[in-house]
Amino acid sequence: MTQDTPKILWTPGQDLIKNSNLTSYIAWLQEAKSLHFSNYDELWKWSVDEVDAFWESIYEYFEVIDHGKYNQVTSGGHMPGVRWFEGSEINYAEHIFRHAADGPAIIFQREGEDPVEVSWDELKQKTAAFAEYLLAQGVEKGDRVVGYIPNIPEATIAFLATCSIGAVWSSCSPDFGASSVVDRFLQIAPKVFVTVDGYQYGGKMFDRTAVVEEVINQLPSVKAVVEIPYLTSDKKLATSDLWEACVSNDSSKLTFTPVPFSHPIWVLYSSGTTGQPKAITHSQGGVLLEHLKYVSFHNDVRAGERYFWYTTTGWMMWNFVQATLLCGATIVLYDGSPGFPDIKSLWKMAADLRVNHFGTSAPFIVACMKAKVDPASEFDLEALRSISSTGSPLPPEGFSWVYDHVKKDVWLCSMSGGTDVCSAFVGGCPVVPLYEGEIQRRALGCAMYAFDEKGTPQINSVGEMVVTKPMPSMPIYFWNDTDQERYKESYFEMFPHVWRHGDWLEITDRNTLIIKGRSDATLNRHGIRIGTAEIYQSMSKVEAIQDSLVVNLELDGGHHYMPLFVVMKAGYSLSESVKKQIAQQLKADYTSRHVPDEVIEVTEIPLTISGKKMEAPVKKILMGHSAASSANLGAMKNPHSLQVFENFYTEKLKAH
Repeated sequence: MTQDTPKILWTPGQDLIKNSNLTSYIAWLQEAKSLHFSNYDELWKWSVDEVDAFWESIYEYFEVIDHGKYNQVTSGGHMPGVRWFEGSEINYAEHIFRHAADGPAIIFQREGEDPVEVSWDELKQKTAAFAEYLLAQGVEKGDRVVGYIPNIPEATIAFLATCSIGAVWSSCSPDFGASSVVDRFLQIAPKVFVTVDGYQYGGKMFDRTAVVEEVINQLPSVKAVVEIPYLTSDKKLATSDLWEACVSNDSSKLTFTPVPFSHPIWVLYSSGTTGQPKAITHSQGGVLLEHLKYVSFHNDVRAGERYFWYTTTGWMMWNFVQATLLCGATIVLYDGSPGFPDIKSLWKMAADLRVNHFGTSAPFIVACMKAKVDPASEFDLEALRSISSTGSPLPPEGFSWVYDHVKKDVWLCSMSGGTDVCSAFVGGCPVVPLYEGEIQRRALGCAMYAFDEKGTPQINSVGEMVVTKPMPSMPIYFWNDTDQERYKESYFEMFPHVWRHGDWLEITDRNTLIIKGRSDATLNRHGIRIGTAEIYQSMSKVEAIQDSLVVNLELDGGHHYMPLFVVMKAGYSLSESVKKQIAQQLKADYTSRHVPDEVIEVTEIPLTISGKKMEAPVKKILMGHSAASSANLGAMKNPHSLQVFENFYTEKLKAH
């Protein structure tokens, strides 16, 4: 055993183990495949040793509707060239609507208002009508439909309609600035643009009509605009079609266009350290199998249960929420601030709506803990079975707070994955105990390990999070990345044919996991991934700034610290006025989350010989490593520039 083994906070009861979806699957494997597993770890090992057999079992167990016939499960050799189920013809949306589920399909609560229910029949009818509208606009299989839209039922309907006809969906939250939206949507040349006139947050209304017009003017591919009057009932865009007119045809019949397994379903975005946000494209079949597996076995979601996750349409968790419809569950959508009118509002909603599965971010749990919120004493959370947390590592104190102040027998599923696979690599397991501060298990089919710099797997020691075997929900490509240069650069540069995810990971000898934060330069800002390139793009608009570098540190206790280091242009100083300009520019272009905690003036930005900014070495230095161990000084243009960061760590961060 490892030293200082943490305490067990939760152990599954026999009823949960017996009735879990995972136990049903294990029994099916024994009956249908003559495979016997005495515990989860044996099952996991088989799932990563026998990749084809495992994923074919998922295909069969969930009775995937295939309008074609595949020849073999995988082909194409090593990652990233693996192809899946070639010959199959499927549709993700068809698997959602095969349920004749009781209860509502969607429960929607807007900030400060009463909840609204959408029945399965209404969801189906409006999806059919909007699909008919899209076809009338000339949208064909493979065309893109995009949404600048909050987490509202219309977003779900628009996605399902898009998916049903074999088109490709993509969305951004309406708090994104114009340049951020254009950076994303321009890459994929959408044909139809679905938008709201604004959004509500923290009791305030934000009109986005001018932003929408600016975005549309920069998207020449858009042939039709659909407007959802969300702030008022008035139409604001002169050339738009109103949403209600687009979904009003009660005689529309929902049909499904079968597409190849590897046909794109949606485009998500994850910014790197340079250039445009990467347009990460997933396949219909890949996410179908991954979502069926994860939602059923690792979240144990069942038909008729109510599943909530606080998210926006700009985060992959929105896409993940839709996946619970595959199980016949009811999705609970919330639009607004999690802290309005106070930080207890989401717990109250969970009680009022009898939510069974509650999803949130680690920073939200930490914020509730700091605010000394005690949901257990204020709300009836009897229906609550699980709480899921992701976005950044949940500190041990957050685990304890859940059991002390929310519910003593709730199943806490800390999980970690990402936009890259639109799922979690590691997370909940309903048949094993939960240790304080640790994630329960690696997900089935995920051959994840912690590698040292030589590529040797580590136990009880921190290493690079890697995946050594292919998963079907890995991206099929990045949009417009014709030679896969950016794709390979993102995941496969460090270890040949091995996916390097960019997190620090420790796997214990109990097969539990601890995520230690990002190992690359992507900013994990309070659970939201931000590309440094976005920060730099805004800084280029601030007259006084010559150059800049930004990092984000995940500190103990769930804290974050994101400093922005700037080089001033000659004749300028870092005044309060300039700091205010920086904040205003970042908010205008992107979101308030992009605003740094502190702005610090330096004389030089560390650069490689080829002129690339060295964010990852700076982050390591600010975590206490020496410059010599953090960077290859011989490959630097200005190695002396690292001294100021060593001094900054010693003088400001070391004591904390």
